[in-house]
Amino acid sequence: MSGEAHRRRLRSLLRRAGVRTAGDLTLVEQAFVHESYAKEHGGISNERMEYLGDSILGAITARWLFEHYPDEPEGRLTLRKAAIVNDAQLAQTARRLEFPELVQLGAGMRGAGGSDNTSILADAFEAFVAALELRYGHEKAARFVLDEHVKQLNHAPDALLDAKTRLQHFTQEYLSATPSYRERSEGTPQTPKFRSDVIVNGKTLGTGTGASKKAAQQAAAEAALSLLLESGQTSAERV
Repeated sequence: MSGEAHRRRLRSLLRRAGVRTAGDLTLVEQAFVHESYAKEHGGISNERMEYLGDSILGAITARWLFEHYPDEPEGRLTLRKAAIVNDAQLAQTARRLEFPELVQLGAGMRGAGGSDNTSILADAFEAFVAALELRYGHEKAARFVLDEHVKQLNHAPDALLDAKTRLQHFTQEYLSATPSYRERSEGTPQTPKFRSDVIVNGKTLGTGTGASKKAAQQAAAEAALSLLLESGQTSAERV
């Protein structure tokens, strides 16, 4: 894409965030420069902006959740936030907004399909949020995040992340631990059945069964989450 065509796309994207007069696009263009492109062509990549955008995105999302779910405890809000700001969801929004056509990649990375890489797209999304904040102010950044990402998602508690991922976010946040799983087969070759125990800090927090190891693990994770959330266990001393 030529330089002017690229800038036209950027201005169109900015209009979605409520920016009518774009002015100097230097920061916005930088948000889409992957490190592989910067190494090949010189200039500054979007890595530092991605770092800032991650924090801005998290703060905007946390406040929205705090205001929209006034009766939910900290643990459930944490799970909701993790579901909204994880790379897979950010990349999906980035694809909808045609970020793959805007990301500047080195030849090798582009040849390897980098323009559709989940991590690269999520980083570009976060970097763009930072560019909005730095160049056009917090109101524009918040409008973009909420209108184009947060409000587009299904906010059912288990809609965006599976039980194993939600449990991992929870235990890493509150218990400084990563769950492990122990399976055993209880069925027959004709009718397979597995039982899984999920273990955190040396203790079994949930057990589940299923026709596959994966299904049993998901059931065990769901049981552990229910236990942790219902008992309000948000410190390592309680587990």
